[in-house]
Amino acid sequence: MGEWKEHALGEVLTVEHGYAFPGPEMSEDLTGRPIVVSIGNFSYSGGFRFDRTRVRELKGDAPPRFVLKSGDLVVVMTCQTPGGEILGLPAVVPNDGRFYLHNQRIGKVVCREDALDPHFAYYLFLSDSVNRALAASASGTKILHTSPERIGAVRCFIPLLAEQRAIAEVLGALDDKIALNERMRSTALRLASTCYEAAGTSSEAEVIGRIADLFDGPHATPHKTPAGPWFLSISSLKNGYLDLADSAHLSEDDFPRWTRRVQPHGGDVLFSYETRLGDAALMPPGVRGSLGRRMALLRSKAPSVSGALLLHAYMSPSFQEEIKRRTIYGATVDRLPLKEMPAWQIHLPAMGVREQLSQKLDALHATVVQTANESRTLATLRDTLLPQLITGKLRVKDAVRIVEDEV
Repeated sequence: MGEWKEHALGEVLTVEHGYAFPGPEMSEDLTGRPIVVSIGNFSYSGGFRFDRTRVRELKGDAPPRFVLKSGDLVVVMTCQTPGGEILGLPAVVPNDGRFYLHNQRIGKVVCREDALDPHFAYYLFLSDSVNRALAASASGTKILHTSPERIGAVRCFIPLLAEQRAIAEVLGALDDKIALNERMRSTALRLASTCYEAAGTSSEAEVIGRIADLFDGPHATPHKTPAGPWFLSISSLKNGYLDLADSAHLSEDDFPRWTRRVQPHGGDVLFSYETRLGDAALMPPGVRGSLGRRMALLRSKAPSVSGALLLHAYMSPSFQEEIKRRTIYGATVDRLPLKEMPAWQIHLPAMGVREQLSQKLDALHATVVQTANESRTLATLRDTLLPQLITGKLRVKDAVRIVEDEV
């Protein structure tokens, strides 16, 4: 392999355990006290994500050694079985002005400057070979644990620094484009919300059952498969956007059974009726999928009300208050009474502006779909190139030509 040499990771990096922070409070405010990073905050796009997820804020003072700086590389040290697919999942601390801390289930990776580039190390931890080695050496039955020592014992081939940086630059170009698409998607969603709010609403509310049909999803979970139609998950509902990365697949044989009640169509408003109440997303066109557990959908039957318009009415502050008022609070889970929902009232813009507003919102959500589709293509390309580049099977100059055709 030329200048590639086999190393134990412990020869080129060290991993520092986080701290067992006592009793952090839960909050939805991302601008308050220091945020204790949890495993659920790790994103497969390489950073942290919070969305509407409740975050952990520290009470008291933070030990300085556990404060994370922008650009720090951190990895997941603990995960649930089966699978272990997020054990060793890396993330780079963003430069967003927030104050992050790492707990005992997360390790901070410190690279030897003369031997390992941090950006290359990030992709090394994303590779299947390192992931499999960590899972194989982990301890635990229901919960898998790795350690700095086990990470340090993983062996892999590593090139010289110049080659590491070239590989990281190629893969980083794809991730940068994915990140740009994510910003474009967020901007389009914010613009859509602004357009809806600016249009105002009619003084008279509509009855949901008069403008939309409501369908419930299955009450069980099929056997998951590596590929096939999507089995949509409530964790894919991201404040107006359906993130398929958090959904699973089911087989073609099972698909008719799980869509017996309804098969989601492009423009349907997907929402959760148990947990994550209030969140919703628009079903993109061209996606074959089944509603997951605890999911339902609204399908507009009014010509002047597009799915995008109905989505923003669902997510409007007035209807969010209606959801809170109608929620049935249980000992283990909160839920919405679906049978009653068709009789609920929802405020929409006046009749004269609905059609034009629907067109604006549809165009903005088309941008959301376009960027999401492009990002999935780029992510697939990155995941194809990564194992070949990280093992030296593909030359950087050949990968550059492939990436230039896509980016």
